[in-house]
Amino acid sequence: MFLNLEKINKNKIAAWAVHGFTGSGAVLGFLAIIAILNSDAVGAFLWLGLALLIDGLDGTLARKVKVTEQTPNIDGTILDSVIDYLNYVIIPSLMIYWFGMVPGILEIVLPAAIFLVSLFTFANLQMKTEDYYFRGFPAVWNIVVLYFFILGTHEYINVAVIIICLILTFVPIKFVHPLRVKELRNLTIFFTIIWSATTLKLVTTPSSKIFMIDSTIIFILWALTSIYFAVICWGRSVKKPEN
Repeated sequence: MFLNLEKINKNKIAAWAVHGFTGSGAVLGFLAIIAILNSDAVGAFLWLGLALLIDGLDGTLARKVKVTEQTPNIDGTILDSVIDYLNYVIIPSLMIYWFGMVPGILEIVLPAAIFLVSLFTFANLQMKTEDYYFRGFPAVWNIVVLYFFILGTHEYINVAVIIICLILTFVPIKFVHPLRVKELRNLTIFFTIIWSATTLKLVTTPSSKIFMIDSTIIFILWALTSIYFAVICWGRSVKKPEN
């Protein structure tokens, strides 16, 4: 007996494939945890970087294949949020604890605060503005920890940054979504690509070599892209009314 290919719903298969693609982010998060437990910070960041790439692409794919119509019993938004909480909140908090990024007395307190406050971020029905900016700090603790790692910041500076981000969760300052915000989208995507490439280079470069001439150029490019994102977020926060 032969399989009747005409009866196969290719659209439904494509939708399930996209859900599987989204779900692979959880597997990458698990691999990041293993790397952390092996005290391999670089490995953890690489796995989280792949998860971040998947998170950036799956929404576009989901809209393209119309997953809501093809798999109405699966809520892709909830699936995405569960994985994001793992990769953006739980794993970075574990890194703060495991790699001693804050003073010993705060190694439990601050990760616990991150866990708690981030719950309100993911439960916030008004987390995004109408033009797809995030309203308040969007719990991207993986990015925060990444900056701690690359910059080698002092543990007390890390404490101050974490506290500020916790507070900004409840402040309506705007943070750009690098792929969905239409304003300056092409330029933002360009800077996102540059930021991603330079970040990969810096993460995999030993700290003792980070200020060699070639790495210094990479670092400057990375810093400039970071400034771009800071400027566009600040500009959206102060120049336009609340949406």
